Amino acid sequence: MPWARLTARQAIAAVADTYTETAVPDGHRAPAAALSAPDGPLGWRGYDDARARARSRTGEDESVVTALATIGGRETVVLSFEFRYLGGSLGERTGDRLEAAYTLARERGLPVVSLIATGGSRMQEGMRALTQLQRVARQSALNRAAGLPQIAVLRDPTTGGGWATLGAGADVILALPGAQIGFAGSRVRPPDADPHAYSAEGQLTSGHIDAVVPPDRLRATLQRWLQLLCRPPEYRTHTVEPAPPPAALGVPELPETGWDAVVRAREAVRPRAEAYLRAYFDDREEISGDRCGGVDPGIRCGFGHREGRTIAFAAQCGTATRPAGFRTAARLVRLADRLGIPVLTLVDTPGAANDAAAEQAGAGAAIADAFAALATARVPVTSLLIGEGGSGGALALAAPDRLWATPDSYFSVIAPELAAAILKRDEAQIHDTADQLRIRPQDLRELGVIRGIVLPA
Repeated sequence: MPWARLTARQAIAAVADTYTETAVPDGHRAPAAALSAPDGPLGWRGYDDARARARSRTGEDESVVTALATIGGRETVVLSFEFRYLGGSLGERTGDRLEAAYTLARERGLPVVSLIATGGSRMQEGMRALTQLQRVARQSALNRAAGLPQIAVLRDPTTGGGWATLGAGADVILALPGAQIGFAGSRVRPPDADPHAYSAEGQLTSGHIDAVVPPDRLRATLQRWLQLLCRPPEYRTHTVEPAPPPAALGVPELPETGWDAVVRAREAVRPRAEAYLRAYFDDREEISGDRCGGVDPGIRCGFGHREGRTIAFAAQCGTATRPAGFRTAARLVRLADRLGIPVLTLVDTPGAANDAAAEQAGAGAAIADAFAALATARVPVTSLLIGEGGSGGALALAAPDRLWATPDSYFSVIAPELAAAILKRDEAQIHDTADQLRIRPQDLRELGVIRGIVLPA
C-alpha cells in the first residue's frame, strides 16, 4: 500500500515488529470549562460536527496515535499522525498525547520515532492550538537533555508547526520521496514559490533533512539508526572509551623532506576518506546538511558500527571545507556528545574554502563553531590526519589531545607556496620553506603536535 495513503496505525505497522497503543492521558492543563464548551475553546461553529465526521471517517478521536513499539528488536516510543483526522492538525488534546508520549520515553529511557503527516496547528482552537508547539518543543528538549535519540520520518505532507517542532527538531530526519515539507503549507505560500523548495528532495539539497528513503527501505533504515544511536543500558553508566585510530592505508615510509610530504598528500591516488571509512566500519549511516541551508559534499558525517560498538565520524574528503561542512561536523559532534558516543575525525583538506561565497556563508563563524564543538565535547574525540592538513580549516576538526597522522600526510600553519609568497620569496625557495615549516609527520611528532604516526596494519 502506498505510504501516502497509510493510516496512523498502518504507518506504525509498516515499520514496527510489534506495537501496543499507549493509554490516552486523562489530565489536561486547560480549564474544564474550556474543554466542555460547545465547539471547543473558541466556540468555532461546526467544530464539534467536524470532529465527529473525522472520528466516523477514521475511527480515531484525535490526530495522533502513540504507541510502544519494537523496531528491529529495539523498544521505541512511536508517534504517528492520522492526516485524515482534520489534516493531522495539532490541537490541545494532540498536545496532551504528545507530551505523555515524550514523558513515557524519558521514564523508560527510550528513543522517540515520529511518523509525521500534518498540516499544522488547528485553526478551530486558535492560540490554544498554536501554544501546543511550545509544549512539544519543551518535551523534545527534555528528551534531548536526557540523552535520548529522536528520529523523524516526514510523510506527505509535513508542514507548519509539526515540521518546525517534531520534524526539524529531531536528531535524524528522514523523508519519503516526493513528500511535501515546509513551514508554509500549499495554500499559504507565495503564488510564484518554487515547489521544489517545499519537497523532500529540495529540503535534502538545502541541508535540512538527512536522507530521502524509499518506502521499501524505511523499516530497515530505521532499524539501523536505532541500533546505532541507542546505547545498551549496561553502557550508559560506563566511561566512554575513545575510538582507536584507523590503520594507515597508504605508503609506510616517512617522507624525506617537507616538500615530499606535500607531494604525497596531494597524490590523486592516495587513500581518501571513503577508503578509510569502508575499512574501519562494519556498517554505517550518514547525516547530511548543516540545518542552515547548506550541504558540503566534501565532508562525510555519521555513525558506524565497529566491533559491536557505535562510533561517530566526521571525515574531510580532501577538498576545501565549506562553511556548511564545518557546521555539519559541529552538529555531528554535539549529537554524539549528547548520546555518549565517541567520535572519530579524519582530517584531510587543503584548507577552508576562502571564496566570496564562503565568506558570505559565514566561514569564520562556522570554523569557530567546529572548534567550540570539539573543545567542549565530553566524549573522547580521536583524530587521524590522512592527507593534507591545511591550516585552521584542518585544525578545526583535529582533536586537541588525541591526534595521529599517517606517513602520507602533512600539517602546516599555511601552504608552503603561500608562505613563500607572503614572505616574498621566489618559487625556488618553496621547497626550503616547506622544510622550515616542519610539516612532516615525524616533525609533528617531535613538536608534540601529534601523539604518534600510525602505520599500515
